[in-house]
Amino acid sequence: MKEVTIIVVRLSDAFTEVWTELAGELRVDLRVPAADDAFTVGPEVAAVIIAAGGAEREALEWTESHAQDAGAPLLAVGADTGHRIAAQLVGAGASDYFALPQDIEVLTNTVKAAVEYRKAARRREARLSEESKSEVFDEIVGESTALKEALVPATRVLPHSDATVLIIGETGTGKELLARAIHEGGPRRGAPFVAVNCTALPAQLLESELFGHEKGAFTDARAAKPGLFEIAAGGTLMLDEIGDLAPELQAKLLRILEDKQVRRVGGTTWRKADVRIIAATNEDLERAVRIGKFRQDLYFRLSVITLSLPPLRERDSDSVLIAEVLLERLANQYGLPVPQLSDDVRRALLAYHWPGNVRELKNSVERSLLLSQPGELSVKELANRTSGVPAGNGPIPFPASLQDITAAAARATLDLCQGNRSEASRRLEISRARLVRLLNSHRPAE
Repeated sequence: MKEVTIIVVRLSDAFTEVWTELAGELRVDLRVPAADDAFTVGPEVAAVIIAAGGAEREALEWTESHAQDAGAPLLAVGADTGHRIAAQLVGAGASDYFALPQDIEVLTNTVKAAVEYRKAARRREARLSEESKSEVFDEIVGESTALKEALVPATRVLPHSDATVLIIGETGTGKELLARAIHEGGPRRGAPFVAVNCTALPAQLLESELFGHEKGAFTDARAAKPGLFEIAAGGTLMLDEIGDLAPELQAKLLRILEDKQVRRVGGTTWRKADVRIIAATNEDLERAVRIGKFRQDLYFRLSVITLSLPPLRERDSDSVLIAEVLLERLANQYGLPVPQLSDDVRRALLAYHWPGNVRELKNSVERSLLLSQPGELSVKELANRTSGVPAGNGPIPFPASLQDITAAAARATLDLCQGNRSEASRRLEISRARLVRLLNSHRPAE
């Protein structure tokens, strides 16, 4: 059995000899199911060809019902040289249309390119032995059982380039780092990795950012712009803070995940969305579904593979290991000698709760490194950072009115969460809207 296969769906008996010659020339296996035969498109399949010489209308019907399940480039081949049937087939989901015999050379080159791409992908997958897979996660520092257990399913999902992944974890646990590792360790590495924060832009701007827009789609749309789904073609699109995605965009994302097609704002043409989606959140999406904030069908679609990153407080002595790695990197960055961690510093690192997780740890280590004597890491400077007192707001006022105490608690929690409003509202068990109202209320009297 050869390394790569092409599938030819036989809708007519035209050009029968072409497929045998093509498979022989490219040294691939050939499977020729009939139109009503069920077949599986495995990772070895380089292309699915619809053989429709004289049966172009049947090809259109077949494409409309099977395109989203093709799992490989879908190439329609007929005898009709008209542009209309070509446009209809591509619009229905075919990657391209070829009219034989005049397009035989172009078809051969297209299939050859698909075969070479699939062979390269198979070779990359073969190189991902269990040992090399573990190396993919070298940037995620830690030796704790909790972290190792979290990375086991991540290792297994690496070769599956189309599997949608949902990463959950508190703010600062390294969700984007894990998403990048999955991308770099799988068949899509070499293609773009694009990350977007769903809370960073208003819904209208985020829609344009994700899906792109056509010229004149809205005010100031003076030129067409591709969206991130197009920019990430062949690679991975990470949707961070997915729990804050606007309801109208949730519906559009669900359709893209199901149809594997995207349409620009103001456009009429559907484009193939060949991307792996990795979503991330620090919210409880099951709770968000129960209260009607998040679509249940989208949650089910995103959570096929769910990876959970443990918080730093559950990772034993990983805070010390991470601090050592960060110190070496930061000291080299600032041209300072690398300090050794004293016993007092180690105890301080292990004693602190780290509500902001690895992100907070990095900020604390960097600050302490810069304020300590060169070659040292002062436990005093580190303790100033890890005292647990919210910076900037002072302690919760008391005695004071209930309104002042509540507002101060909201601001303190936001500080502990490094400014992440979703995480702060989750910890306070209130809505983001309620949190915003508390933050905007008057500050307590000095």
